[in-house]
Amino acid sequence: MKRILLSFMANLLKVHEQNAIQELAAKGWSQRRISTELKVDRKTVRRYAKEGSKSPTISTAGSQGPTESKSPISTAGNCIGPELVIEALDKLQPRPGRPSLCDPHREVILAKMDLGLSAQRIYQDLAQERAFRGSYESIKRVVRLMREAAPERVWRIETEPAEEAQVDFGLGAPVVDEQGDKRRVWILRVVLSYSRKAYSEAVFQQTSENFIRCLENAFRSFGGVTKVINLDNLRAAVTRADWFDPELNPKLVAFCQHYGSTLLPCQVRKPEHKGKTESSIKYVKNNALKGRVFTSLTAQNEFLRDWEKNVADKRIHGTTREQVTTRFAHEQPQLLPLPPSLFPCFEEARRTVHRDSYVAVARALYSVPPEYIACRVWVRWDSREVRLFNERWEQIALHRRLEPGRFSECLGLGGGNGSLQKQQDYWLKRAAELGTPCGQWSRGLLERRGPIGLRSIIGLVGLLDQHSFKRLNEACAKALAQGAWRLRDVRTLLEQPPATQQKQFCFAQSHPLIRDLAEYGLFIQNQTYAQQP
Repeated sequence: MKRILLSFMANLLKVHEQNAIQELAAKGWSQRRISTELKVDRKTVRRYAKEGSKSPTISTAGSQGPTESKSPISTAGNCIGPELVIEALDKLQPRPGRPSLCDPHREVILAKMDLGLSAQRIYQDLAQERAFRGSYESIKRVVRLMREAAPERVWRIETEPAEEAQVDFGLGAPVVDEQGDKRRVWILRVVLSYSRKAYSEAVFQQTSENFIRCLENAFRSFGGVTKVINLDNLRAAVTRADWFDPELNPKLVAFCQHYGSTLLPCQVRKPEHKGKTESSIKYVKNNALKGRVFTSLTAQNEFLRDWEKNVADKRIHGTTREQVTTRFAHEQPQLLPLPPSLFPCFEEARRTVHRDSYVAVARALYSVPPEYIACRVWVRWDSREVRLFNERWEQIALHRRLEPGRFSECLGLGGGNGSLQKQQDYWLKRAAELGTPCGQWSRGLLERRGPIGLRSIIGLVGLLDQHSFKRLNEACAKALAQGAWRLRDVRTLLEQPPATQQKQFCFAQSHPLIRDLAEYGLFIQNQTYAQQP
């Protein structure tokens, strides 16, 4: 019972709100439109509109009427009276004079605005669905008046020193060369949110490389780095916009990791999230570049550096009420330190691995491990090297930068790497390392049989897995002696058992322990005489 009573009390409106609902309903407004404009539940609108059709609401003493509101701005504890609401909403009603072509479609326009559609989309839908013949400008006027009738609050965002830098592109002054050709120029503006110290640089294209170099030049100009880089959903930085989980350009992510900062894109169609750089872009265009033409991009950047130093930095900012230079002197010591080296300049792209396990980069071909054939990989290259990564950004290959038309790895005519002469020199060196007879036999083989002999030399080196160095050299020596220049001859010699030779013993002619034969003869003679009777 208590819950039902609280719910009923929550739906009770003040008298001036009831009067606003009943007066708008009397003007022919739909319940949905009244609910949207007055921010009241549709069921509550239906109940009071139904009661108003039976008997009008009488204002009683003590109720808050429209005359008690002191300010037309809605604040906490203060609301707009019904006359002010109706006065603002009456702008949407048809005016005296020629009727507008939008009048029959006002309810449809309001319903599409509730869905968050833009004026351009509403105009397209009306032209297709209702054969609307009015102009796009008339739809824009109606949408603008409807939004002015119920404006949304915009919150101010302020940050601590060295906490945030806001970045955005804006149209710069044109560059006209000596031939009179005019080129469009973009200005990248980097603003420190706390001090409003800014850096501006002109470029011809909004590429990732230009964006990175301009950010790096800005940090070097500031003498430090902010913790967060707040930017719009630029194509050079954000590949897929999502407030909760954006997909960022990997190159920008690596750049922020190098400088110790974090990339933080703002919400789509919410310029107030980076209002400081939005107003700063207008300041550059109106104060520095309006009405100017430059002969080169360098001339425009030199002018911007001088203007930042002598004009923008010396002004008293309208919000902070301090000179930009003075406020930056307080923020600069708190910036993150710069890394010792610049961010390496490289290009980056996705490639599909060909069936021959190559990817093309700048008209040169680089090999990839065969398990990635037909898969997508990331390639990052500069003037010295080419790195390949898988989808998890794990490095899978590293190559030296090649000239266009070159291959990182390929097979030559002889089945190995490099030219035929290079392969011959390599295998002759391998054969010579086995021993002198092997090297001599290999050189003679190439001289007599030509390039086809290279395969026999490769086979000779392979015989080392089965035979010793000594056996190979003995076989090659016999082949040289017999004039055999086929590998099969060397194999036959290796299959023969080694020849066994009988050992020869040399007898000594004299030795200290061996007496002379004459002495043995004399000894035998003496013994013979002694035994005679």
